[in-house]
Amino acid sequence: MKIVINIVSILAAVLVLGSCTKQATDPLMDARPDVPVSFTNATDYRPDPTVTCSLKDSIITIKMEIPASSGRTITQISKIATSTSYAKIQGATGLYVSTPIPVNATSYSYQTTLKAYFAANGGSATANSELANRFYFSVKLDNGNDVITLPVRILIVP
Repeated sequence: MKIVINIVSILAAVLVLGSCTKQATDPLMDARPDVPVSFTNATDYRPDPTVTCSLKDSIITIKMEIPASSGRTITQISKIATSTSYAKIQGATGLYVSTPIPVNATSYSYQTTLKAYFAANGGSATANSELANRFYFSVKLDNGNDVITLPVRILIVP
């Protein structure tokens, strides 16, 4: 009886494993957009692009660009979110900036202040630490495509 149960169990396992289909794409694939957005003032990658902000000046500047060779331009920054995940930038509420910012160029420099960041997110700044939330940008290109950027970390320096 034990042998029959073992054989039936093995046959069931073979049927279950044999019925699985292959994925159309590799789930571990690093999917990149056709037109990548890079952050030109990133000083480090931890593993996300990291931009520094002086505690003394309190101005956060994030410079982004797309390759001029792509033939595309950034028409607008559709929305900006500060969060620990992509969930907020994919939604319509709880955004850091929900009003589209017109750009019409291949590069854009976004500026905000630590005061504005903390008014929206709470907390306080200390030197040599990162802000709790990362910046996420939804970038609209001239061909109508929306690109959600990598998260940008902000490191506070003295």
